[in-house]
Amino acid sequence: MSVADAKDTDREVLTHRRLHDGRVFDLVSDEVRLNPDDDAPVVREYLDHPGAVAVVALRDGADGEEVLLIKQYRHPVRAQLWEIPAGLLDVDGEDHLTAAQRELLEEADLRASRWDVLVDYFTTPGGSSESLRIYLARDVSEVADHEQHAREDEERDMPTAWVRLDDAVDAVHEGRLHNPSAVVGILAAASARARDWQPLRTVTSPWLR
Repeated sequence: MSVADAKDTDREVLTHRRLHDGRVFDLVSDEVRLNPDDDAPVVREYLDHPGAVAVVALRDGADGEEVLLIKQYRHPVRAQLWEIPAGLLDVDGEDHLTAAQRELLEEADLRASRWDVLVDYFTTPGGSSESLRIYLARDVSEVADHEQHAREDEERDMPTAWVRLDDAVDAVHEGRLHNPSAVVGILAAASARARDWQPLRTVTSPWLR
């Protein structure tokens, strides 16, 4: 069996209700007919999410490629997690790549001159509409002091670290990395590197959102 491209196979939505207006995403309820030949619709409640982008930033280190990780407190799981730079697509009309570049600049004071698409995925397809694209950023450089982003609130306490990509892969397998974008991005980067970066896609590649 081969794995084909995912296709947009919308089902008939009979009713759509907003149950809760949230600061970041809303809770909605759809009455949907899953089978065109079945008269009995079902109700699905889920988070209506604007989508997001994330960045695996790599640089050359003394012992091989290093990936940038950021530690951030995540209240729902009551834990500080090592993550990769990421952010919501919450600016109307903003280009996806531009959003990723902005997040890398704001969270890590970095720019990159080489960008590729690493992987796309739905974070929680059973309970959220969130689609996330992870970019690979290479040839990174620090921005000048006057260009650095003024961090506020929780962003002021987000330490960063450059970690060998191989060590980050080990951390995933050993259960020391839990953020889904970091896990997916790190494993995808290691897989792409093992194939001499051939699986990478251009930044204009289609994205099922």
